Amino acid sequence: MKYSLEELEKRIGYQFHDKKLLRQALTHSSYANEQKINRLEDYERLEFLGDAVLELVSSDFLFHENRDMPEGKLTKLRSSMVCEPALAYCARDLELGKYMLLGRGEESTGGRERESITSDAMEAMIGALYLDGGFAAAHDFIHRFVLTDLENKILFYDSKTVLQEMIQAIPGSVFEYVLMGEEGPDHDKQFLVEARLNGRTTGRGKGRTKKAAEQQAAYQTILSLRQERTGEGEESR
Repeated sequence: MKYSLEELEKRIGYQFHDKKLLRQALTHSSYANEQKINRLEDYERLEFLGDAVLELVSSDFLFHENRDMPEGKLTKLRSSMVCEPALAYCARDLELGKYMLLGRGEESTGGRERESITSDAMEAMIGALYLDGGFAAAHDFIHRFVLTDLENKILFYDSKTVLQEMIQAIPGSVFEYVLMGEEGPDHDKQFLVEARLNGRTTGRGKGRTKKAAEQQAAYQTILSLRQERTGEGEESR
């Protein structure tokens, strides 16, 4: 099923003057190769530009929001907020993957959900907005779709550390990440991981690295444990 670019424009709240820029931001190299399109018309050049704009806007935001935070911590926080898993998280909220143009190979192997692709497309979208509507258009998009709901996003970024602290507060608990398997070709392998607390599966994750898969599994576990605590609290009333 194909989704219209007009629908995506409504979703992001911006109408492109140059529709070719929007299409380019969503064009993966596999599609360009398959359709014999000039490689300069896939999203990679826009991704390069968008990455720089994103770094500037996120740096400005963090600088003014955290006036007492030293440079080292600001750098670490910015890195966690604009890394591949973080941008893929934002792309999932926007459902960006379903609008992308992929080659048949990428399509058949789940490219629309692949973090490496959707995170690059987020940066390409920022680059396209910058070229089409100037800094203000890119700035608004970043603030609306990247720098929002930061409490949940920061929890996701720091999920392994937060979970470790939660587990340490539960006496006698045994927690582990278990590699369940791998899928995909060697050049783009996906790792499947389960988080287990006292032998019970509490979360599952998938990512290009074991660390990324563990991060997702940890985040699911945190949400699960919080829900259990809420339920226990309601029962005791």
